[in-house]
Amino acid sequence: MNAVASPQPAAVAPGRLIYLTIFVLSFVDFLQSGMTAFAAGPIMGEVGITPEDFSLVAAAYAAVAILMISMQRWFVERFGGRPCIQGALVVLMVGDALSAGSSDFATFLAGRLVMAVGGGALFTSSRMIIHHCLAGPRRFAGVKALASSVALGIAAAPWLAAVMVSNATWNAIYWLLAAVAALAFVLAGLTLPREALLPSGQQRAEPDPWQQFLLVGGSFMLLYALQRLYYDYYGDRGWTLLLLGAAVAALLIYARRQHTTERPLLALRHMLHARYVAGVLLFMFGYLMLGANNYVIPVMLQRTLGYSWETVGHFQALGFLFAMLTWLVMSRALPRWPAPRKFLVVGFLSLAGFGWLMGRLTLSANLWLHILPALALYSVFLLTVLPTAAMQTFRQLEFDEAVFSNGQQLKNMLGQAGIAFGITLATLGQQWRTAVHYGVLNTWITPDAPRYVDAVRHVQAALAGTLGAGPATQVATASVARQLAQQAALLANIDHFHALELLGLSGIVVTLVQRVLR
Repeated sequence: MNAVASPQPAAVAPGRLIYLTIFVLSFVDFLQSGMTAFAAGPIMGEVGITPEDFSLVAAAYAAVAILMISMQRWFVERFGGRPCIQGALVVLMVGDALSAGSSDFATFLAGRLVMAVGGGALFTSSRMIIHHCLAGPRRFAGVKALASSVALGIAAAPWLAAVMVSNATWNAIYWLLAAVAALAFVLAGLTLPREALLPSGQQRAEPDPWQQFLLVGGSFMLLYALQRLYYDYYGDRGWTLLLLGAAVAALLIYARRQHTTERPLLALRHMLHARYVAGVLLFMFGYLMLGANNYVIPVMLQRTLGYSWETVGHFQALGFLFAMLTWLVMSRALPRWPAPRKFLVVGFLSLAGFGWLMGRLTLSANLWLHILPALALYSVFLLTVLPTAAMQTFRQLEFDEAVFSNGQQLKNMLGQAGIAFGITLATLGQQWRTAVHYGVLNTWITPDAPRYVDAVRHVQAALAGTLGAGPATQVATASVARQLAQQAALLANIDHFHALELLGLSGIVVTLVQRVLR
């Protein structure tokens, strides 16, 4: 593939509507993933599905989204940018309606799959609008709109989900997404010409149906097998590991074919620059942290510390509002001082601080004094590392439109996998460490252990007058067992955050010694 200059910007509507179009297209993607993840428990209860079923839905959604991202450029080449974007938004609205009206596993799965078909590639499309339709200062203004939508989506998702579920309207999550998609449809019609995103003078890619089957099948098997490891952790994992091996083999074959094919969907051999590989690894780390902490933070605050679901949603949103403040600072600092090393050091230092603060929590932790500052540092990490990676990763690809587009597609495909992998690592880690700590703590629960005897007697004395001696003893024993489980869960949470502290410190060291992103 021959290198060509970046395309001349397509004619777009004057004014600021183009920035709002970019904002809304990417906002709907982060909003849907954040709200669905945060409201997973209530959704499972309302729809009547098990955690295993929800894992299958999540894996299927990610696999279809990965497939649609890989096909994004192919659709644009054949139908034009605006028709593709508006068509995807219509499909997304249909999926939103199906999800909102679902009452069982089959309809919810169907709704989420249709949402993946429509919404999977919207973030990629919004980034390519910037590349094709904006130039000079307007291009950086487009990047700011994109990053602002990410920050606001991360902050708004838990709060909106908490408000809707607490008012017994869980399906309003998907009706809201349909409304945002409708707004994006109108904005795309007003601001984008038909030829938006359409490459000129490029040799069209030709997808191989069997290769695409390997991609979607391998992606689904990989994500589903990783999530099944959580449920089969202490059972027979042979089938799951076999599935995992088959998934890796399918994806390796797909990557090999894309590398050697003359007209591939993803020009992998043109992306193997050190800067691009390093940037994508940085993106993957950020998305992995996003997935892992989206799981652990609500679990710790709700199940371990005992805060209400609505309170957790509000405080997560409040903490993530610092993402917007961080981006306001970053958007001013990046053009003046573009060298990435200082921003990465600040980001990884914030991650280490987040892990340190959360790793010191006790059962009497205060949301305002202990948890909110930690969430603020986590927001600083996300909105320094991810924008810095975005500014640095594609510098060697931006003058070849086709390779730049493929690079964006591959990065976003890996982002889908990174979030799912982060959730899997977090769930496996929490189960492992909880079991270890429970085993250690349980050795203290013996009839002759002074602490155990004192705890039981204390509860017995408080309840004996009301319940009688026999029931009071049973309640006292159950109370001690609950405290034991709570302590084991808290220690597992603390282990997770200590690991993040070490990762943050390691990230600082790697940033200072590496010579690629500097």
